[in-house]
Amino acid sequence: MSEVSPGKSSKRVLYVIGSLELGGAERHVTAIASSLRMRGWETSVFALSPSGPLKHDLSAAGVPVKGVDIPAWVEVLLGRRFASRFKLMISAILLGVLMFRDRGLIVHFFLPASYIVGGLAACLVGARPRIMSRRSLNFYQTKSPIYRKLEYFLHPRMDFLVGNSLAVTGELEDESRGKIPVRLIYNGINSAGPLVADGDRIRRELELDSSALVFVIVANLIPYKGHEDLLLALARIRQQLPERWYLLCVGRDDGILQSLRHRAQTLGIGDNVLWLGSRMDVAACLAAADIAISASHEEGFSNAVLEAMLAELPLVVTDAGGNSEAVVDGVTGYVVPAHAPHELGAALLKLVLDAARRGEMGARGRQRVIDQFSMTACLNAYEALYADAIGLQV
Repeated sequence: MSEVSPGKSSKRVLYVIGSLELGGAERHVTAIASSLRMRGWETSVFALSPSGPLKHDLSAAGVPVKGVDIPAWVEVLLGRRFASRFKLMISAILLGVLMFRDRGLIVHFFLPASYIVGGLAACLVGARPRIMSRRSLNFYQTKSPIYRKLEYFLHPRMDFLVGNSLAVTGELEDESRGKIPVRLIYNGINSAGPLVADGDRIRRELELDSSALVFVIVANLIPYKGHEDLLLALARIRQQLPERWYLLCVGRDDGILQSLRHRAQTLGIGDNVLWLGSRMDVAACLAAADIAISASHEEGFSNAVLEAMLAELPLVVTDAGGNSEAVVDGVTGYVVPAHAPHELGAALLKLVLDAARRGEMGARGRQRVIDQFSMTACLNAYEALYADAIGLQV
């Protein structure tokens, strides 16, 4: 256990993450850091890239945000590649100083890059307790073997490893060989109150007829999110869809938007697919839709899936990561294999042709989120984890 300086609160958590952009992990850290602060924890966030839309949300909640922003002229002078390495080096030094000066601070790493940078710094300065959260399956280790080596080095030097689905915790248990405690903490979302999002506003904004059938996928445009599979699936069934149907694609472009646009055009569905980019009003986009989709090839445990369930949308999701732990096949939606456009399209068509089933599945999905995946349950689990880490009874 860590020693805590007399007179200093031991209920202090520093979250280390890559950026404050609108990604699932970033939104999750923002939510728990803000909510735990309301419960009496002194939370703060260190981001390798601290600029981003979520910085405002954290500041508004009283959560200090730390990190290094490099002036544009430095990037021009050094070049993007060397400027990035320089920024990581400065971030590691600053983070190490923060941890060295604040003994007893719980340091909680999210996502691979921040785990490696922050974990190595924590080991160097002897910061404890140390916790790592993984929010995806470990496919990235195959693509970047250096990540695998560094993570295997860091795992036994952590106090806890945390996963957000059984699929993820199973991999962590294998990697740590049972030597480090592994915890399962499902994502949680605020499920209190009635549905209030203004879906009609989104339909008016996009000039969508109130009778149009609307699909929605909330996922950044990254190859493993499966957007191309979804386009293929919709193209396969387009002759059986209503005349007016649309797919809303909500998420930032990570470099594949133009190729996806071209793919949609060549499949003959370009006019039906609306690329909305990164949005702050995701709840309203969900409220404008009839059916939600997750076509991901790899996943940890998707907040987007929970949010769609809370919005009373039936879902079709791929059997990736924790998707099948959230969506009950045949009850709150359908679970289909990943990389399978034919099965994805067939499941979507079932929902298209049965409005009553859509309503029933949507209602069951919302109740499942309220019962199983509330923010309250998530926060309680984090508090229990931190209490064990510092030997504090909360």
